[in-house]
Amino acid sequence: MGISVNGIEITDSAIEQELTHHQKAGNPLKQSVHELVLRTVLLQEAERLGITGEDDDARIEALFVQEVNVPEADDAACETFYRNRPELFSNGDLVEARHILFQVTPSVSLEFLRATAESVLEELKVHPERFAELAKMYSNCPSGAVGGSLGQLTRGQTVPEFERFVFRMADGELAGRLLETRFGLHIVQVVKHIDGTQLPFDAVKAQVAENLMQQAWQRGVHQYMQILVGKSDIQGVTLEGAESPLVQ
Repeated sequence: MGISVNGIEITDSAIEQELTHHQKAGNPLKQSVHELVLRTVLLQEAERLGITGEDDDARIEALFVQEVNVPEADDAACETFYRNRPELFSNGDLVEARHILFQVTPSVSLEFLRATAESVLEELKVHPERFAELAKMYSNCPSGAVGGSLGQLTRGQTVPEFERFVFRMADGELAGRLLETRFGLHIVQVVKHIDGTQLPFDAVKAQVAENLMQQAWQRGVHQYMQILVGKSDIQGVTLEGAESPLVQ
């Protein structure tokens, strides 16, 4: 493929081997090439700085630890984050919800699935009393047998994208749009929302500081990788930033 990093070739065999780790990516080949290029950039920098380790992953981690400096989160930053994200620090917050799941499958086109889901949603906007009936007819979730009821949900029980969606909804609210998750398309209604009690700042201060430090660390690593990529002679591929599982 004619790809090289500072004169070091990224071979086709290396790309083929890397492909096995990215089969679920939107573009496995592109993701594999980017990952190999970034890893090569980082290992070359570790070599230049004389950083050693048990394996390549350890050398990259040691490089980040040495070169990425993140300031500690001060009390003011922690308090601001705590005030702005109260939902993260509540005890007992829950919702009673129900949904109709239109599961994505190879045998049904996404366009047809979305059109069907939109049609059912429009019917529910006019006749919300039909929710249980339509859930039994259309839902690909076992909950369809009980009218789509998911019971009472606490934080952490569902996938993040579903949780963020339902915990922002009010009592009795039928979502005006479809929710798309890794499972498919959902029509969602919150039957009841019960607010929890917010934990005091002193009880979660250490958790907040750790959260802010982790965010700062990820930003710092990302910026550092962008700098290294910018200084490197990369041929045969254009990197769209330095996004990579390496920085997760």
